Amino acid sequence: MARNRRLILSTPSEVWGLLSDGYRYGEWVTGTQQVLAADPHWPEVGARLRVRVGIGPVALEDTCVVRISEPERRLELEAKADPFGAARIAMRLIPWAEHTLVILDWHPLRGPGTRMHGLPVDYVVAVRNGMMLTKLARIAVREHDGSR
Repeated sequence: MARNRRLILSTPSEVWGLLSDGYRYGEWVTGTQQVLAADPHWPEVGARLRVRVGIGPVALEDTCVVRISEPERRLELEAKADPFGAARIAMRLIPWAEHTLVILDWHPLRGPGTRMHGLPVDYVVAVRNGMMLTKLARIAVREHDGSR
């Protein structure tokens, strides 16, 4: 499992606001080329996002399904990208004074990722997820400062 932590200088409700807008995932989720569709009830349990992910001309469609949703506290997704399998992505938002500590856990569920799971894969995923949290923090802080 890859785990990342990031203190975001915005409130949990502001961070949750970004997570609650499925069409904004392309702004901060590394590797997302385009959000193709978001269920109108995102991020309620069972809601789906369809995205195109990839690098350069190599792309595939991915589906994220909300498995657990506790507004302003916790969001767990199952990301499916065939033929690569599926992964669990869990985000916890912890109030830290007027800021938010975000903890992101990633774990393969099915497919080749389960067999390659270990230090090298976890390291690459942790680097990617660190980039994602940095982007999320920048957007949240920019919007927090703009609302003042």
